[in-house]
Amino acid sequence: MTTIANDAHGERTPRQVFGHPRGLVILAGTELWDRISFHGMQALLVLYMVGQLFLPGHIETIVGFKAFRAVIEAVTGPLSVQALASQIFGIYVGLVYFTPVLGGVLGDRVLGRSATVTLGALLMTAGHFCMAFDQSFLLAMLLLILGAGCLRGNLMPQVAELYAQEDRRRAVAFQLYGSMINLGAFIAPVVTGALGQAYGWHTGFAFAGFGMLLGLIYYRVGLKWLPPEAPRGPRTVRAKLRPDERRVVLLLLLVVPIAALFWVAQSQIWNTYNIWVRDHVDLQIGGFTVPVPWLQALDGLAPFLTLPPFLLLWRWQAARGSEPNEFTKMAIGCFIFGGSVMLLAAGAWITDAGGRSPLLLAVAFHFASNIGWLYFAPSANSLFGGAAPRSLTGAMIGIYTTSVFFGSLVSGRLGGLYESLTAAQFWTLHAGVVALGGVLLLLVGGRLSRELEAAAETGRLAVAV
Repeated sequence: MTTIANDAHGERTPRQVFGHPRGLVILAGTELWDRISFHGMQALLVLYMVGQLFLPGHIETIVGFKAFRAVIEAVTGPLSVQALASQIFGIYVGLVYFTPVLGGVLGDRVLGRSATVTLGALLMTAGHFCMAFDQSFLLAMLLLILGAGCLRGNLMPQVAELYAQEDRRRAVAFQLYGSMINLGAFIAPVVTGALGQAYGWHTGFAFAGFGMLLGLIYYRVGLKWLPPEAPRGPRTVRAKLRPDERRVVLLLLLVVPIAALFWVAQSQIWNTYNIWVRDHVDLQIGGFTVPVPWLQALDGLAPFLTLPPFLLLWRWQAARGSEPNEFTKMAIGCFIFGGSVMLLAAGAWITDAGGRSPLLLAVAFHFASNIGWLYFAPSANSLFGGAAPRSLTGAMIGIYTTSVFFGSLVSGRLGGLYESLTAAQFWTLHAGVVALGGVLLLLVGGRLSRELEAAAETGRLAVAV
């Protein structure tokens, strides 16, 4: 359905789609290809490193890898092939979540958003094509990390800029935008996993490269529907924070390392989990072998199926005044996720005659863990976006994403324990880490909630707890 309506700048804007600016379709479609790129890498990377790239005959050909490995092992000590792959994956994911902070500054103050998105898509396309050769592996990783930072740091702000500040459609727009993230998380492992199994790793990486190129073309064609560029340059000087605002910022900073405990476990599901599936899960359905990355696709599908009933639950609780606050929801998410990880630990005892766990166990894990994610991740974004002083909202959301960065780094280090611990011990350790996060959130959350309530009552902060 196409209509005419006023845009965020008060001008008459044609061709709205289902009551939203057409630019939302452009930005969401571009984000879809970004996520296909990222989740395709996520599904294949550890398997590729362990199964081919780091084996004799390949690892010696990677340009600069000897020095790169020496730097990592100077910190960690000598690493096996599997431990090295886990550590590199953790660094890669952590930096993909960290660099958008820098990319946002680049788009905000130097190049402009559309130019920075274009640069990011080009870098990511080049990175995927460099993955076609063993020799350019490190260059490929660098290009993908920098490209993701440029692209992600500027797509989401453009979504916000499509709407006036008081426009209630903004929240729905971000839900629609988020659905493209989940759709990409579903498509990428299915396609890249099938291509990788049938034609080799490099074919799967090439698909993501061509996809990112299509995403760039789509974005450039749709530029006329996007918000105009804001003037660039240094921001105006902010007013100094009041003492109560500084206290809230400090308390939110305390949440970051606690939130990282959740992302340690979640990042391990993107990392060593694929090796565990390969080694311990029965992937045979009749005469067909399920590609290992296909299980990762469930993380894109599960939110579509589990979100509606939980939205109804939270609405029902809110109507009765019993809906948990953000801290309690985050803690519940940690406990559910930890319990889900214990399903993987239980796989050591739930096995068939060949010693492998049933495929349904892994499927059950993905659906249960995504319920934990639904409780945790949106609540964390809401907490940092709603509780922070208004002058620092964007910065505090960016600071929150560093919890993913630190969690990924730690998960990479813990991934090295996969070879020295039993599978049951390995997953029990991660269940304990994320459950500890839940306990700490309950302890810290009570105090911070009281601080925010006190600030709201005195009119010092416009927040709702």
